[in-house]
Amino acid sequence: MSSSEVRAAVPGDGAYMQTFMDEIFRAFQRPEQRRWAQAYLWALIHVSGKKTPRRMALAKPLPPAAAHGLHQFINASPWEWTPVRRRLARRVAARTTPHSWTVAELIIPKRGEHSVGVHRRLDPVTGRTVNCQRALVFFLVSGTQCYPVDWSLVLGGAWDSDRERRRRARIPGSEAGRTPADHVVGYAAEAAAQPQLAHLPWVLDLTRCDEAAGVLAGLTRQRADVVCEVAPDHLVLLTGQHTPVVTTVSALMEVRHARQTHVLLRQTPDGRVRPVPVHTYAGTVGAPRPGLGDDVGARPYRILERPDPDGRQPARYWLTTLTDRRVEEVLRLARGHAAALSAVTTLGRRFGVLDFEGRSFPGWHHHMTMASAAYVYQRLPGAAGGASGGTATPPDAPPRLRNPPAPPPAVALTGASS
Repeated sequence: MSSSEVRAAVPGDGAYMQTFMDEIFRAFQRPEQRRWAQAYLWALIHVSGKKTPRRMALAKPLPPAAAHGLHQFINASPWEWTPVRRRLARRVAARTTPHSWTVAELIIPKRGEHSVGVHRRLDPVTGRTVNCQRALVFFLVSGTQCYPVDWSLVLGGAWDSDRERRRRARIPGSEAGRTPADHVVGYAAEAAAQPQLAHLPWVLDLTRCDEAAGVLAGLTRQRADVVCEVAPDHLVLLTGQHTPVVTTVSALMEVRHARQTHVLLRQTPDGRVRPVPVHTYAGTVGAPRPGLGDDVGARPYRILERPDPDGRQPARYWLTTLTDRRVEEVLRLARGHAAALSAVTTLGRRFGVLDFEGRSFPGWHHHMTMASAAYVYQRLPGAAGGASGGTATPPDAPPRLRNPPAPPPAVALTGASS
């Protein structure tokens, strides 16, 4: 089936669809690539169930013969995904007011061992060892909305050591051995080169990350501001005395005379308002840099502690370089990570990020790029069917599944060994 026949069969959303395609897929040199991109985008948005080329081609008005073209577009067409993702980020920045970056990790269960990047690792949420792909999703956060604009596939197991396996999957040599910290810091460096996005803080959950100190040190090198939730035993450096002292955030906040209390007001679901105490360390702290002993990091950090109002859960801790911001503003930024976890669930249920069945690294990135494009297309303010924040469902969208399968939960950025 020709790409022109597919284009004739796929209904667009008028001027909005045309504008979106012209802007996001401008880097495509061949007209047929844009036509297949439009068909794939339409299918990700409108087809219910699993989003594979074969299943998507069964949906009207796409004819079954389109399955081969959709498969080729994702797995064999040599288009670069990076320019598409950069244009997505620029479109989000132009249509919203982004205030931070955040990252979520997604564990994608897989059967067998041939899917690109699949390996066995401990799922930090369930505590079980799973056969899976491990992905990082990079979000731009604006208000209560999160927009996925980039992806990383974190390799593990034999993929780090087996060159022949990487060659068959078309994995670049530069990907071998990259840790989650490497991916985050590397993308932060790329983001810093984009004028509209250069100065946004990074909001991260490092509570289960073995490389938390490395992530903070890497973002410090990029001069990036951070709002990072950390574990109670995360090490910080007291520098206001003759000899620097290393301690943990929880131990430091137990010193009552060294902390200040702020009371925030929160409305409960039943309409009542209740006070929520938040403690801050009276001064600033440093961060011991990996491999440099007690050497002081280049940026001062502020500590925030939020006890559980009911006393049933442990206190939560954040480190931030935004030392001059109000406590309320810092915690508002921190909530962006929770919004990202919700967005990852939506990406799994409605846009097919769990469904790629190919064996190639470029194919995986192509599919994830198209899933991001479909999400951004439908969710941006002014999108068809979603004028206020882009969250409404278009009139011609397929009905939701009565009992949709729950995707595995997105989790905090982790650095546990594979």
